[in-house]
Amino acid sequence: MSAEKIKLFLVDDDAVFLKLLEIDFMEHADFVIETYATGELCIKSLSHNPDIIILDYHLDGIDKNAMNGIDTLDKIKAFNPDIPVVILSSQDKIDIAISCMHHRAFDYIVKSETAFVRLQQIITTIFKYQKMKKQLNWFMDRM
Repeated sequence: MSAEKIKLFLVDDDAVFLKLLEIDFMEHADFVIETYATGELCIKSLSHNPDIIILDYHLDGIDKNAMNGIDTLDKIKAFNPDIPVVILSSQDKIDIAISCMHHRAFDYIVKSETAFVRLQQIITTIFKYQKMKKQLNWFMDRM
């Protein structure tokens, strides 16, 4: 992760929601944000080294044959298993959330009026977790 700004990828095929999410993040924190309408475009840009990816579960609004969120998540984790990926979805079904967690999503959020607040909390949690992991690794290396 960069010391200055967090690099955030936002991936959603809903252009209006994607823009609103981008604006919310730009207004509340100092992020470098890259937005993508498809999982394929996100995958092609992973070399930009995002710190966190916010990924829509359904990504077939533009192209019915587009890669879905789970397939995109799997490819992200194959590229770098340490990139935290938060799945956003309009699906409020526990089996979908569980499936995302089995595919190594960091968290699952239902799109709602409170989604942005929840995302802010999760990003804070991600950085606390990563800090603790670094500290633990430091201690383990000295034993």
